Amino acid sequence: MSSFYNEEELKNIGFKSIGNNVLISRNACFYGVKNITIGNNVRIDDFCILSGNIELGNYIHISAATLLFGGKNGIDIKDYSSVSSRCVIYADTDDYSGSAMANPMVPDECRNVQGGKVILEKHSLIGTGCTILPNVVIGEGVSVGAMSLINKSLNEWGIYIGIPCKKIKERKKDLLELERKING
Repeated sequence: MSSFYNEEELKNIGFKSIGNNVLISRNACFYGVKNITIGNNVRIDDFCILSGNIELGNYIHISAATLLFGGKNGIDIKDYSSVSSRCVIYADTDDYSGSAMANPMVPDECRNVQGGKVILEKHSLIGTGCTILPNVVIGEGVSVGAMSLINKSLNEWGIYIGIPCKKIKERKKDLLELERKING
């Protein structure tokens, strides 16, 4: 038996939609599959959790032990993007100020869940161990170094690193020619 679901098994999981050439580990977990859209040429590795509103484009890789918490606001990962191992992306978060209580076991009227959609534009690369907080747009072609905290939107075609991450230089666009080859 393969460590990835076969095509028939993937269709039976109940995703909102699922493309072709999709490899999903049998060790990945999904919550709210009816709210998850998966494009073509997508791979999701072992021990990933995808929960809430999530849309994955084409040619996407979600590495091992990565957590995507789309909640109500959602996560949208565009074509040719990759999220390395042990990353966490949050579209929703509890209020930690002390004005409300936190955790899903507390009644909703005692909580103040906040957030906003997280978008990774085309050709985004997120290095291992990064955390992305709600209401962030990662611009096209952005590369984020390992162990970075992304708490605000990042401008396109930059290389960022740190806690919180800061731009250190421009990223080359040579890969756009390779994209043209793939797309024909």
